[in-house]
Amino acid sequence: MQLTHYNTTFNKRKFPITLVCDNVTNAANVGSLFRTADAFGIEKLILCGEVSVGRKVTKTSRSTEKSVPFEIQNSAINVVEDLKLKGYRIIAVEITETSKPIHSFHFSLETPIAFVVGDEIFGVSEPVLNLSDEVIHIEMFGENSSMNVAQATNIALYELTKQSL
Repeated sequence: MQLTHYNTTFNKRKFPITLVCDNVTNAANVGSLFRTADAFGIEKLILCGEVSVGRKVTKTSRSTEKSVPFEIQNSAINVVEDLKLKGYRIIAVEITETSKPIHSFHFSLETPIAFVVGDEIFGVSEPVLNLSDEVIHIEMFGENSSMNVAQATNIALYELTKQSL
């Protein structure tokens, strides 16, 4: 018998992870990120840039915006600087010349983590990448050089939480 969210036996957990979205503005992606944040027990979702949580977001999020703590800020760089001062380890998900493949990266939740994902077209901004403690990427084997931000976030948070269990 297939289980539903009413009869699963998953243990609810919160992980010391804040998901920072650097100018992710597409409503479908934002809604998906709310669902992902809920599914992986993320403490907080911070949306940076020109973002609104309207009808299109709530349709995709399936109302998880009501259960996931979130805030909207103007500047991802200011958010990352603030989290860094608070002792967060800043990990950006982006393909760069020096990024490390996620499958070989060791995550530790001994200190809280700020996971940064980026704009649908331009990715994580250069100033935020420069502030990051680590930059990781998901290896891809096809022709395309990038992945949808919501899908990449799912993969990255799965790997992080899997290592933490």
